[in-house]
Amino acid sequence: MDYSFKSLYSEIGGQETIDQLVNAFYPRVYADDDLKPLFQGDMEEIKRKQRMFLSQFLGGPALYSEEFGPPAMRQRHLPFEITPTRAKSWLRCMREAFQEIGLDEHPAGEAFYERLTQVAKIMVNRPDKE
Repeated sequence: MDYSFKSLYSEIGGQETIDQLVNAFYPRVYADDDLKPLFQGDMEEIKRKQRMFLSQFLGGPALYSEEFGPPAMRQRHLPFEITPTRAKSWLRCMREAFQEIGLDEHPAGEAFYERLTQVAKIMVNRPDKE
């Protein structure tokens, strides 16, 4: 039996694909009125951290942990008001970025996106305002 394991990181094309995704994703985030308030600060630094996190998240090099310690993303995002609407907007921006770079047509792309939908649900920490 073949028990070899190939990470999603290598399946999607590694750091090059992550770089493309992050570069396609963040202009959408900063153009979204619901999300823009959550992403204050240096966009290049935010993108750098996202690249590092996604590398580790997909089974590639643990770049994020090497620099910042365990990701603990829910805890790190608790100061930000993340509502169900914002989580959906984040996923929409990510889906559009997947489509822009062709990751939505990649065999491992759907597994990657499904993992992101799980993260988005976990990150919600406040209800939508009525």
